[in-house]
Amino acid sequence: MTFALFFLGEYANMILMSAMTVILFLGGWMSPFNIEPFTWIPGPIWFAVKIALVLFCFLWVRATFPRYRYDQLMRLGWKVFLPFSLLWVIITAAVLIWMGWLPK
Repeated sequence: MTFALFFLGEYANMILMSAMTVILFLGGWMSPFNIEPFTWIPGPIWFAVKIALVLFCFLWVRATFPRYRYDQLMRLGWKVFLPFSLLWVIITAAVLIWMGWLPK
């Protein structure tokens, strides 16, 4: 029973993240094209179709790529992503100052 709840929570999280991705980046319930046959389909159906497509991508990536152990994720985050992020912040600040794009 514990595994079933864990599994259910994991998939509920993926559905929620798919819905948030659709709302924030894919136009939510709006039609992707503003031409006549696409506007006939109601908004909730577009929303469900977009969620299904994003969820399919989540599942596809999850099934395709290998899973990392916790120690590998921590090493990746601290030794790769953190220095890369700090370097990118420094590069962005330098470009803003060098190009004169800072707000006055």
